Amino acid sequence: MARAMFEYTKTVLKKVSFNSDLFCKEVEKALSRLLPYEIDELTIWLKQFTSNKPELYPYMALIKQ
Repeated sequence: MARAMFEYTKTVLKKVSFNSDLFCKEVEKALSRLLPYEIDELTIWLKQFTSNKPELYPYMALIKQ
């Protein structure tokens, strides 16, 4: 089931990426719900996903805890 949560998180982040505030809130939720190894995977995915979305760069600081 944990894997399902990771996939769901990616789906939600893709859908809310139009709004940086919503994106930030969803990243915060993901960090509190995912397992440590999933957070590492999410970090990699976020770097790739935000590579062409400069408006989301500031929120990458959230994952560098």
